[in-house]
Amino acid sequence: MTKRAIEVTNTRYRLGYHVSAPSGWINDPNGFCYFDGYYHVFYQHHPYSAEWGPMHWAHARSKDLVHWESLPLALTPGDQEDEGGCFSGSAIEKNGVLYLFYTGHHYYGDNDPDHFWQNQNMAYSTDGIHFTKYEKNPVIAKAPEDNTHHFRDPKVWKHDEKYYMVLGSQEKDGLGRAIVYQSLDLLNWDYIGPISKAKEVLTEGFMWECPDFFELNGKSILLLSPQGIEANGKDYLNLYETGYFIGDYDYETAKFIRGNFYELDKGHDFYATQTTLSPDGRRIVMAWMDMWESPMPEKVDGWAGALTLPRELELIGDHLYMKPVRELEQLRVGSGVETKVNLAGEIIIAQDASFKEALIDVLLTKSKNQEIKFSLKTKDEELINIFYSKDKNECTLTRNGKNDPRYGTIQMCDRLSLRVFIDKSSAEIFINDGELVFTERYYTENQPSMHLSVSEEAFVSSTIYHLKKDAISYE
Repeated sequence: MTKRAIEVTNTRYRLGYHVSAPSGWINDPNGFCYFDGYYHVFYQHHPYSAEWGPMHWAHARSKDLVHWESLPLALTPGDQEDEGGCFSGSAIEKNGVLYLFYTGHHYYGDNDPDHFWQNQNMAYSTDGIHFTKYEKNPVIAKAPEDNTHHFRDPKVWKHDEKYYMVLGSQEKDGLGRAIVYQSLDLLNWDYIGPISKAKEVLTEGFMWECPDFFELNGKSILLLSPQGIEANGKDYLNLYETGYFIGDYDYETAKFIRGNFYELDKGHDFYATQTTLSPDGRRIVMAWMDMWESPMPEKVDGWAGALTLPRELELIGDHLYMKPVRELEQLRVGSGVETKVNLAGEIIIAQDASFKEALIDVLLTKSKNQEIKFSLKTKDEELINIFYSKDKNECTLTRNGKNDPRYGTIQMCDRLSLRVFIDKSSAEIFINDGELVFTERYYTENQPSMHLSVSEEAFVSSTIYHLKKDAISYE
């Protein structure tokens, strides 16, 4: 009997302009690419419940990174090469064909979810919609001899005339690492070896998921999601982290000389990034806008999870900046409402009946304030607070009365800018042009408003834009 997808029963938390599934569960973005005039993003999906289950690849595409249409499932598990799930991977175009590379997940059948093995597989399409699994899968049948069963999330790219694949893995000594394969034809892959490895479990993780490797400003960037890093003061406070190493990679010797690990987003709900190049050469990133073991109240409504807005990555010095792509200006409805005021005390920046989908731009200048506070709240509760301390150049984010703050620092300056995208149950907060970013899910059925308070007089300019509620098509 054919299974039927779960249905959404309530839209109280449903997002208006973020990619999410028509119904059911989603996590990692996969196969983010530009092909045949469209941006494509796939994602891990369980269509039959709002819980994690056997992973499918769901699919959406967009001409402009703003308006997305859902397409048929690209990959469904159950074949010999992926009987336990089609886990995360990537996409690459070659000679007018779109190739997907993904991890096949396999259980040993002893009812132990941690007793599994993994391989790497390929599927292809000429129209970017209908995919055929390669008849000679797997393209990589097993992990290297010094690897554990953790062996997944292939990211494929081309350099000169060769193709490369970086995989997340774990060495038998229990340390996370990223390993690299090389190919001339995308079909036959030779193992090159580790590109980098954790120095210690507690500082760099026991497993490196969702690796991505690319260049920015002449430097090599290894972007990944390590598991098992221990909290260190005000850093690494999520269950699992997402961040990057900056360094230099030599393709001849396969050596990656890199620095320390830095978090990319300091919010509660950001994991499993994947990047692509836009046609004009920008490095664009998307991520899962949730976190493992989060409660996800939308589950009872028949869906769970979403992807972040697409963001552009820029390397400035030794720091990755992340800002919303310029195409998102198309979300704006009308010209916006602008306010300029000399402020001492508290004002309501934004409050009206359609505030659940909005963009809020705030700039403070000529300020001697030692403390500034932004608040997203209803009449009954404070949903998100951001405190800025000029003494420390530090921002502290708290949410909904929970005792789990997040922290981030910015460079010393005489201005503070805040750009916040609100979408019914999410807030993406970009501070000082993406120097510091917090990504958050929050849940309320009441009308929120945004407040700003300053301890001393400052010049404040703000613009509020209402945003489209129907940028995502589920037909």
